[in-house]
Amino acid sequence: MPISDWFKAREGRRYTVASTDKAADLPDGVWLKCPSCKHTLYQGALNDNLSVCPHCGHHFDMPAYDRVLALADEGTFDETEALVSSLDPLRFSAAKPYATSLASAKEKTGLAEAMITGRALLGGHPVVLGAMDFRFIGASMGSAVGEKIARAFALAQAEDRALVLAIASGGARMQEGMLSLMQMAKTAAAAERLSRAGVPYLSILTNPTYGGVTASFPVLADVILAEPGALIGFTGPRVIEQTIRQSLPKGFQTAEFLVEHGMIDGVVPRSELRDTVGRILDYLCAQDVPEAAVGAVCAVPTEDGEA
Repeated sequence: MPISDWFKAREGRRYTVASTDKAADLPDGVWLKCPSCKHTLYQGALNDNLSVCPHCGHHFDMPAYDRVLALADEGTFDETEALVSSLDPLRFSAAKPYATSLASAKEKTGLAEAMITGRALLGGHPVVLGAMDFRFIGASMGSAVGEKIARAFALAQAEDRALVLAIASGGARMQEGMLSLMQMAKTAAAAERLSRAGVPYLSILTNPTYGGVTASFPVLADVILAEPGALIGFTGPRVIEQTIRQSLPKGFQTAEFLVEHGMIDGVVPRSELRDTVGRILDYLCAQDVPEAAVGAVCAVPTEDGEA
């Protein structure tokens, strides 16, 4: 058969190509698909890359322990308040009892609560370091999370250590009612005490940071950083649009939008966070920097040697 006849015989045939937009059936815990670029990623390689897609830079959620280890100088993180855990004071029950949700979250994450804190070195600076874990009931802030955060502020003040907190949360933990909302005032007051003591405080907002958490301690930091693409706000865009009956600007509530409008101080890729925070601490804690240059964020010795 001549080659020309071979090509003619195939003219008009239709071929089906599988769409790359459709998520493939991938085994749990081994492969996953990037929600941004749709590339299939090996979980182990993703973990080695700080849970950042190597193709498009999408920042995946990061477990709390992985996050503090990525920020702290190697081998220096020493956890504090590990036993603080939520109870069920209201005996709350909806689709699922709160006690059941707590037990499931603890089993899933291996954590006692949605927040871990501890002492560490970061860029050689003694710090109190904390991180929230979104896998634990959306890293919502209940009485135990609020207590751990307040104790982190108190420890930083007592030991004159800079405080660095990595934040991710869906907001207040509704299963605890007013006890949860009270944590907004409690953590905000702790932030004010630390500020008056002149101890530096940095917050790192990650995706997502919403609700009563956003409206309390994270935005009271001396320096507010965020990861690329992080969604940050109080209420979601859909609810806002329905309330004001207007369309919101493109990219509204993204970290990039917020830094452009002066709501945060910088957007820093995860791979650069440790070095960036270290340089900021170099400046904030430099004892020879004039007080006017740093304001109230750094304790500067007076003539009698007292801070």
